[in-house]
Amino acid sequence: MSGYFLYHSIGTFPGKAERMAAALTEFSGIWSAEDDGQWPAALAARQRFIDAWTRLIEAPQGTLTTAENVTAALYSLIGGLPAERLAGKRLLVAADCFPSLHFLLAGLAERFGFKLDKVPLPPGESWVRDEDFIARWQADVGLALLTFVTSTASHRCDVERLAAHGRAMGSVVGVDVTQGIGVAPFSVAATPVDFVVSTSLKWLCGSSGAGILQVAPDLLATCRPELRGWFSQPNPFSWDLDAFTYADDARRFDHGTPAILASVASLPGLEWVEHTGIDTLRAQNAALVERIIGAALKNDWEVRSPLDANERGGSVMLGLPQGVNASEVVGTLRKKELYCDARGTTLRLSPGMVTTETAVEALIAQLQEHVGSRRRRAS
Repeated sequence: MSGYFLYHSIGTFPGKAERMAAALTEFSGIWSAEDDGQWPAALAARQRFIDAWTRLIEAPQGTLTTAENVTAALYSLIGGLPAERLAGKRLLVAADCFPSLHFLLAGLAERFGFKLDKVPLPPGESWVRDEDFIARWQADVGLALLTFVTSTASHRCDVERLAAHGRAMGSVVGVDVTQGIGVAPFSVAATPVDFVVSTSLKWLCGSSGAGILQVAPDLLATCRPELRGWFSQPNPFSWDLDAFTYADDARRFDHGTPAILASVASLPGLEWVEHTGIDTLRAQNAALVERIIGAALKNDWEVRSPLDANERGGSVMLGLPQGVNASEVVGTLRKKELYCDARGTTLRLSPGMVTTETAVEALIAQLQEHVGSRRRRAS
């Protein structure tokens, strides 16, 4: 029985340890060789990671590069935009956007001359509704950052609808796909946006440090990233200090010597997801999530995620009742080898391909024992 419900944090797949170990061992041999083949092999490995991501989201060639994380990717994009895109305008985000991005944007607002505008959660609700986001989105929004799937409610926004509104408003539209990519379909070919940021953790089963930035060709051509370095050039090995030019493609968002190990460690997960197929991954996940939701409704547990599968990512969040200690519940489940986490009073459950039906039933039984139901408590 695998009781792993933490795909919203770190994703895994059958044989992950062995495949990651083999990839890293091979790289270690290349990097440690006493010859001149290290950098050609390392950059080729990084390019395979970039190519896998490009296929995954069906992005145009040359529009995607690596970043350490989503925060760094977003900073690089903002620092490359023409000044008039943000100066004197609003930058629109939802209140349930990932906190790290809020922290970054709040710190950049004064320097780049924009006003950070957060769409609030409706009273008593667990996610920002698409209609509320649109209602706040007028022509003075220079950039809007969408969260594909939220980390606190697993709400999946309608990217197509929101992006269409953004084009009508003349805004730059970006989307953070971190919490949904790998378990929910996403394609920039089918749903054009101006930029995409993500990590390779979670449903893609990669490692930390393996983030990406993808920028649409028209926007990319106008960007002059302030965070730049020798790898931002067409030829990184040009050391003419007076002849710097940006690369024509997404490499202009590179800067210093790129990290390689995260790409090497994450490629096995990306390749496994590609081989398995999003439809297969989604179907297996959905069956387990629906079983949890069914039990929650039967026991009158509060479901803090959309009930409609089309509006939900791969996780389901349950609200723990007053008087129930979240850390104690998580600790009790851990002792039974059922692994999840909590944010405040919200229990986060994300089953994936290693999670068994037996584990789901065991989870439900433990929650019935230690959380009970509103009906039982009322009686």
